[in-house]
Amino acid sequence: MNLLKPPALRIGDTIGIIALSGVVEDKAAVLRASEYFKSVGFNVVLSENIYDAKRYLAGDDDKKISELHRFFSDDNINAVICVRGGYGAIRLINKIDYALLRRNPKIFCGFSDVTALSLMMLKRAGLITYSAPMVLSDFGIEHRSEFTISNFFSVVENNHDIKLKNEGKIYKNGTAEGIFWGGNLATVVSLCGQDFIPDEPFIFFAEDLNEPVYKVDKMFSQLFNITEFRNNISALVLGDFLNIDNPVWLDDLFEEIAVQYDIPVISGFKFTHGTDKLTVPIGGNASVIDGELLINSRC
Repeated sequence: MNLLKPPALRIGDTIGIIALSGVVEDKAAVLRASEYFKSVGFNVVLSENIYDAKRYLAGDDDKKISELHRFFSDDNINAVICVRGGYGAIRLINKIDYALLRRNPKIFCGFSDVTALSLMMLKRAGLITYSAPMVLSDFGIEHRSEFTISNFFSVVENNHDIKLKNEGKIYKNGTAEGIFWGGNLATVVSLCGQDFIPDEPFIFFAEDLNEPVYKVDKMFSQLFNITEFRNNISALVLGDFLNIDNPVWLDDLFEEIAVQYDIPVISGFKFTHGTDKLTVPIGGNASVIDGELLINSRC
């Protein structure tokens, strides 16, 4: 399937804010984000379910799907930004009309639990999405990260090539090419059992938080035990693994992966649950060369 990259965001466009995962309890943050987007020149639409609550979820699954389809069908909405992650996205993946999304390509943004939706949109609709900041954690906080905000708009407005130098350890140097693919590690693993892995070479990027090293080990092992994953991964690019229980063990694990699978493994990129985060296209053409990561603006 040919991959589709959505049109760039322009001043005067409309941003749709949608709740697809966990319940949204911080209404003030949603309002702050809305006012912020308006202050920098955008219109804002909120999903009808944005404050709905069903246990730990942002309301009923069918209503979430209805709102997602409405946002993508509406020609006046140019970008869809998720309010938060948490849990709930994986409940939706087999209910989405992916053909509708492919007919109406537009910017879709989120990270963490939203990774499940991004990877399935790429696999089933061929839609390039963005691992990007969300409302509660980034746009709606009182003291926004200048790094996060400027990087976001630079990427979604300009569609330029992204060149990043690793700021961490190079576990194994080398050169690799492939589509840029991945996200939150635990969420990626939650898709096991689905047809979700790219059919072509990919550079896998991963981050997580609050996971003990043995679980990180288990999750990487589960992915590498899948033939398609093992055959198609060309490099591993590591973001932050926050609140880890044993950094030495984690370092040893990444050394083992580099040696066992003989692929470039580099770390120190701001794919993260932390304050300062990068915006990157999931599905963009990418390459790793001597510790640098280049993601092309073109599909």
